[in-house]
Amino acid sequence: MNTRTVYVPTADGTALATDVRLPDGTRPVPAVLIRTPYGREAHRAELRGWAAHGFAALAQDVRGRHGSPGEWHPYRGHEETDGAATVAWVRAQAWSNGEVVAVGASYAAYCALVTALAAPEAACDAGPEADLDDFHRDGATDNLRRDGAPGYLHGDDGVPDAVIAAVPALGLTETAREPGGPERLWARAGWWAAHGDRRDSDPDALARALADDPRLLEHLPVARLAERLAVSLGRELPSWPGLWADRARGRLVALGSTARLPLLAVGGTRDPFAEDTVALWRGWGGPSRLLLGPWGHRLTADPAAPARARVNLGALYVRWARAALAGRLEPTRHGAIALGDSGRWHSTRLRSTPRPASTQDATPQDATAQEGAEWRPEAESRWSFGSPTGLRLLHGAEFNADPDRPVRSDDLAVPAEGERADRCLLLSPPLPRPLDLAGAAVARINVTADTPCADWAVRLTALDPTGRADPLAFGIVRRTGPPGEAADISVPLGTLGRRLPAGTRLRAEIAGHHFPAHARNPHTGEDPVTATRLAPSRRTVNPRGSALHLPVVARRRYVEPAPEICR
Repeated sequence: MNTRTVYVPTADGTALATDVRLPDGTRPVPAVLIRTPYGREAHRAELRGWAAHGFAALAQDVRGRHGSPGEWHPYRGHEETDGAATVAWVRAQAWSNGEVVAVGASYAAYCALVTALAAPEAACDAGPEADLDDFHRDGATDNLRRDGAPGYLHGDDGVPDAVIAAVPALGLTETAREPGGPERLWARAGWWAAHGDRRDSDPDALARALADDPRLLEHLPVARLAERLAVSLGRELPSWPGLWADRARGRLVALGSTARLPLLAVGGTRDPFAEDTVALWRGWGGPSRLLLGPWGHRLTADPAAPARARVNLGALYVRWARAALAGRLEPTRHGAIALGDSGRWHSTRLRSTPRPASTQDATPQDATAQEGAEWRPEAESRWSFGSPTGLRLLHGAEFNADPDRPVRSDDLAVPAEGERADRCLLLSPPLPRPLDLAGAAVARINVTADTPCADWAVRLTALDPTGRADPLAFGIVRRTGPPGEAADISVPLGTLGRRLPAGTRLRAEIAGHHFPAHARNPHTGEDPVTATRLAPSRRTVNPRGSALHLPVVARRRYVEPAPEICR
């Protein structure tokens, strides 16, 4: 059957443009739903693929985007109610067997998740007094499909039965700020220029603006950057300041702990949202699977993705969806992490059950404390600073973090010895043998700043025997405190999945900025989003008591990703 476009009514009467592709035959079938702000027509091939495997496949433009009327307000409540209305509409169709899998990548993953985690009153006729716990208790109906077989259906018309969330963008705060506080300037400026306050998309908008105005991202205050950007774009971005006003973090991860339906979380170790992908997986209340490849935000669609680590994600999604709907998934949280471009995948499993989190009281610190106790590396390798067998200090134990001359995020070159230090630089001896890394890395450093507020950026680079540099890990945190006071700081470096060959050296840089990826800390104590005055900050890194902690694979458990994810 050819793809046809229908208009699905929502609770307030707005009809959303939706492409529908049905498989051959007349019997009722399960459905896959994609809700996206990036244009439903870009998913035509994906819809054909799902339909070829016996699924009804739908792609919908979210409210206010492309073919759907209404106003476009990213990450606002209409995604929950519109998603619930669409799932209920799917279940009412003659071609539907009642089973729905919500699928999406990036913002579309957010749409899938908020639909799956929506309060019951957003999904059906339950009144506002309905208790969310009534829809998640471990009763008989919680684990039955409509045909009576074991499954995970909630029984709510507007809640899907399973979720596939790839490189999930979990909210305004999660996309705009690092968990440690610093603002993601370059990525947010690029996304807002391409998609914000407009019905369609212009992916190259920021690149053109920077070609016209190379110092565009240096504009202060950051809150008014859109005014300067508007000159190049030829349009206003009125929603830009509101992006930075939002500070709530962790809502979907906390809500996920109450879920009972299956989740497949897919991400890349080079994706900026990798840690949100991992947090979602390990905090999920139902059966959850993690697939973490050596990919960026485009996953396997990126031409630079390592050939030996390529996975047919479409085939894997189909296989997982069938297992999830049939109730064949083990009630566990496990997955597979690629060891870089080696072609090897390492099995990973949570060691304990996550504690349910309150969606009202959860904080980033609470989430970190809960999650840190759940997934630990098999072995931790400690690389002490200043040690001949760890990380030898090259220079910069004292350095100057000057926001007028920040360390650049887009340049891996480091200053030569003898130049004025703008970072602390350390180097390891060559690895005597290959090293497999899988899990969370962290730098624990003892530092001092002479300003009341300071960002601490740690960049870890792998240098092969020829000296070629390959980014390995990065983390940045913000600390406020009395000037001149020494402090012990932990800088999370993300989840690693790499095989480092013998002869590799590790280079660590500790700096005060990571621009333009992140906004410059003004060092005055003012909010970096509204500050208009910048000041330098004198920094000290004490090698004694500072170390890099890496997650070493002690026992190799190689797996094939598809069977591991689908069991």
